[in-house]
Amino acid sequence: MDCLQRHKIDTIFHFAAQSHVDLSFGNSYTFTHTNVYGTHVLLESAKNVGIKKFIHISTDEVYGEVRDDEDDLLETSILAPTNPYAASKAAAEMLVHSYQKSFKLPVIIVRSNNVYGPHQYPESECLSAVLSRRSYLTYLSEIIPKFSLLLHRGQPVVLHGDGTPTRRYLFAGDAADAFDTILHKGEINNVYNVGSYDEISNLTLCSKLLTYLNIPHATQEELHKWVKHTIDRPFNDHRYAVDGTKLRQLGWEQKTSFSEGMKITVDWYKNFGEKWWGDITTVLTPFPTVHGTQVEAGVETVTEIPETFQVGPDDELSLGKKRKVGGDDTTMTA
Repeated sequence: MDCLQRHKIDTIFHFAAQSHVDLSFGNSYTFTHTNVYGTHVLLESAKNVGIKKFIHISTDEVYGEVRDDEDDLLETSILAPTNPYAASKAAAEMLVHSYQKSFKLPVIIVRSNNVYGPHQYPESECLSAVLSRRSYLTYLSEIIPKFSLLLHRGQPVVLHGDGTPTRRYLFAGDAADAFDTILHKGEINNVYNVGSYDEISNLTLCSKLLTYLNIPHATQEELHKWVKHTIDRPFNDHRYAVDGTKLRQLGWEQKTSFSEGMKITVDWYKNFGEKWWGDITTVLTPFPTVHGTQVEAGVETVTEIPETFQVGPDDELSLGKKRKVGGDDTTMTA
């Protein structure tokens, strides 16, 4: 609060959060402490100094899983988080709502799709150890920088589970434009989805990266060499899908296509990624862990994906169906 008063702050963008879903399954108390209690502390300070605008950055994960046949979710949709991280963000939203109702704090809530771009650390949870702090952006997607660095090193990428879940990706520049639009045009006491049009499965993302980096993957042998998998999360939402019409009505539009944004991002990691962050070998393992300020490599087993890959147009990658033939589990293309 002293900082807010000393610098005469009148607007708060609340981005800070613990955001690594995988670690929230095993260390959920810290997510509650940082994301819920931390938000409460900031709200109380904002109330006491008379902040003019409190913009709380949440996540599309608070809505929970969206089936393939369901419509994109509006800001008025029910919150149904499925993991401790998303639940802590939903709980934080409830506190934000309560301060608006009880104390008339002028708030705006933003729920964004996955954001990617240059300069991003490949594993958000481990960034706290590198910087010796416990807060970072809550909406970033680590898969693109992590996989880019692995492929630049000549190492395979490792998917959680079968790689079929999809995510919608938003380039960092477009996300910044969205936040700027909300800052200057957003209405107080409203919620805004920041929605991308680019929905891509984790498998297809691998294929697009291999194509862009000119890594041969035309055969099953080559694909299985570069794309492997490990254990999945206890629960992995198949997809998230939000309707961003409300924000677009304020004049914001997604300007950067995924192919263009991926090119900018991958090129940056090729040229600067290893130098920018130093030795991040342990961070590039499937499930790195943090002990104090030290990052340790994950120990989960990495194996071949047993199914046959199917390659479709525009680098779309999927798995063949597994059917029983002659009493044996045999993978066949569908």
